Amino acid sequence: MFSQKTYTDRRTVLKSSVGKGVILLTGNEESCINFSDNWYPFRQDSTFLYYFGLPQPGLAAILDCESGEEILFGDDLSIDEIVWTGDQPTILELAKSVGVAESRPMSALEKLIGSTMDAGRKLHMLPPYRSAQKILLAELTGWPANTLTDQASLPLINAIARQRNIKTTEEIDEIERAVAITTKMHLEAMKFVKAGMKEHEVAGKVYETAIGMGGQLAFPLILTRDGQTLHNHSHHNVLKEGDMVLCDTGAETSKGYCGDMTRTFPVSDRFTSQQAAIYEIVLQAHTRAVDALKPGMAFREIHLLACAELFEGLKSLGLTKGDTHEAVAAGAHAMFFQCGLGHLMGLDVHDMENLGEENVGYTKQITKSQQFGLKSLRLGRELEEGFILTVEPGIYIIPQLIDLWQSEKRHEDFINYRELEKFRGFGGIRIEEDFLITSSGSRLLGPPVPKSVDEIETIRANVTG
Repeated sequence: MFSQKTYTDRRTVLKSSVGKGVILLTGNEESCINFSDNWYPFRQDSTFLYYFGLPQPGLAAILDCESGEEILFGDDLSIDEIVWTGDQPTILELAKSVGVAESRPMSALEKLIGSTMDAGRKLHMLPPYRSAQKILLAELTGWPANTLTDQASLPLINAIARQRNIKTTEEIDEIERAVAITTKMHLEAMKFVKAGMKEHEVAGKVYETAIGMGGQLAFPLILTRDGQTLHNHSHHNVLKEGDMVLCDTGAETSKGYCGDMTRTFPVSDRFTSQQAAIYEIVLQAHTRAVDALKPGMAFREIHLLACAELFEGLKSLGLTKGDTHEAVAAGAHAMFFQCGLGHLMGLDVHDMENLGEENVGYTKQITKSQQFGLKSLRLGRELEEGFILTVEPGIYIIPQLIDLWQSEKRHEDFINYRELEKFRGFGGIRIEEDFLITSSGSRLLGPPVPKSVDEIETIRANVTG
């Protein structure tokens, strides 16, 4: 946890920003795997963690914007529970540790919510993303569970997004720790892979590194030779000479802050000529995008800049043709780059995505596109000092997408389908790093991980040689 003052100040800002009414923030409950006492690893709701710092399940809180009153709700453990968990702080002790003077049992929450609504006061709550949250909120408010997302408070969402988007010094330091662990995870993977291994052996090394350095995985590990599948969580393949490994992973610290990086490297000691050519194109797009990071620059424009760089680079291989600007405007680049250039990062690896991308990553002036590829860009708005985000261009050769677009004769003026057939089994390459937006540009977070072809091949030669 951070200091008590950190959480008190955060809540004070939130109440002032919302202005009127009562804010209800709910923590997460334990979630069962296959029977009631066998739980998934617990992860507290990130917004609750941001304002209260308490990682325990079964908590909720009320913030009165007008009176300033704050109450933490939860139930103290019974002796039957203490037998299994050991002695734990009482709810009042937890409350006082983060500057909240009053606690009440969870059973008292429904009455307070009822009296708030009966008095005609505005109840501010967030859109629920777990079934347990939906059930609790439906019971507390009397609103049908399937209407709760529509009942969510936009003033509360906007206030939280404004506050959490700008990272403080202590948050940046914590994210640096997460990225430092992430760096080590990637280096260990790069130095560990040998032909004949299964992907899950390398995945185990990555996970071991995170745990050994006091972290956890920030999201399910992507480690695969089939890098063309953007979120590939399968680890069953045998790695062979000539394959590439795409490793997308990140650590989460004990305070819940995340890192998120990707490297792509050969199983052999060297990339093939085809792999190296594509890799250099992705690296050039990454460099161009990073150079453009600065306050006031719309991230959507940086995304489109990277798309143009990728498309132009692919011309040298005969895979694309025509006017690059027209091709990107038409969405032809999405044959090769189907996702967004990056996303905000903090307590969530995709920060505050549960509050809605359009509320966090966009504005009234810069709205989400519905075009294939561009619609997957999670962040489009103008950058501000204090934002932390990823930059992750890639090239992905997806056979099913080739077949579909070719059958439709889509973008024939921009895509050379005959040459693309030579790359059908290529896979995918992604390069991802984490950046803080500064007053004049950006700063790479964490120790740098090798990303040039020469640097990666030097590491791999020391393993395979």
